[in-house]
Amino acid sequence: MSGICQDRVVAVTGAGRGLGRAHALAFAAEGARVVVNDLGVGLDGTPGPDSPAGRVVDEIRAAGGEAVAHAGDIATTEGAASLVTTALEAYGRLDTLVNNAGFLRDRMLVNLGEDDWDAVIRVHLKGHFLPLRHAAAHWRAEAKAGRTPVARVVHTSSGAGLLGSVGQGNYSAAKAGIVGLTLVAAAELARYGVQVNAIAPAARTRMTERTFAATMAAPDAGFDAMAPENVAPLVVWLGSAASAGVTGRVFEAEGGRITVMEGWRPGPSADKGARWSPAEAGETALKLLAEAETPGAVYGA
Repeated sequence: MSGICQDRVVAVTGAGRGLGRAHALAFAAEGARVVVNDLGVGLDGTPGPDSPAGRVVDEIRAAGGEAVAHAGDIATTEGAASLVTTALEAYGRLDTLVNNAGFLRDRMLVNLGEDDWDAVIRVHLKGHFLPLRHAAAHWRAEAKAGRTPVARVVHTSSGAGLLGSVGQGNYSAAKAGIVGLTLVAAAELARYGVQVNAIAPAARTRMTERTFAATMAAPDAGFDAMAPENVAPLVVWLGSAASAGVTGRVFEAEGGRITVMEGWRPGPSADKGARWSPAEAGETALKLLAEAETPGAVYGA
């Protein structure tokens, strides 16, 4: 196989199904050697009966590509470290990390238990941080040894993290945290040859079956706008050397549409040059809000 990722080594977490699987197959089709990570758990994070990572590896190999499976828990230090080690032992290098693993435990806030909060924050946010940390340590060592890498990291946020989503307080908080992590990592790791970006995908997966039920029933003839394969091309490009100079950005990807998302930036402002009284602060805030753009609606509101 040849393509824009020829000979790059790519690790994809949560790659046994859905978006992760689509990413892994797309990278392999562009010439990458792929480490396919999946813990094989159900939608709520509990252990599942099979090994989806192995099946994706078989698909890649059957198409003439190279891949190995990794079944470690990337939300643990040991699992995240072994993901990097697996790439190095199998292929001698690591060029791209795609953090994608996640699951849902949806509840309205008044019914959201602490365990469900912790579990979702753990797999999404900690499950992004730990693989990033171990991959970054490897790339920093390479750069300090005079072998500056052309490294890429792609994080998976969500519209829920950018706008919020009713019934998904834990998921929305984790996905918003991933955006913050992306911005910091892009700034800190640039000196080591590492670019870090995030995507906010919209696609049909186990996690979005209920969200997109109304739009998934009858895909257009010849083009299924909700197919996870529509998101993968952007991820592959971000994970390739061809994306040189692009870092610290967030992209929304849905169907045939790619959007550069623009985050928090100063809007209307007023400076009294002295301390406001509460009444003055309120009056001024209302005037500024009247001049400001209306925020996007929270999903499900």
